[in-house]
Amino acid sequence: MGTLIFLVLAVVVVAGVLWGRKYFRREIDRAKRINRANRKD
Repeated sequence: MGTLIFLVLAVVVVAGVLWGRKYFRREIDRAKRINRANRKD
């Protein structure tokens, strides 16, 4: 029973990371651009 719960948690974590990367990639790119623009000034 413990191993089943562990496997389910592992799958949820991996799926969450993959979904998060896909969703936040645009936001991260925008933040990088803003940071670069701020450094130039």
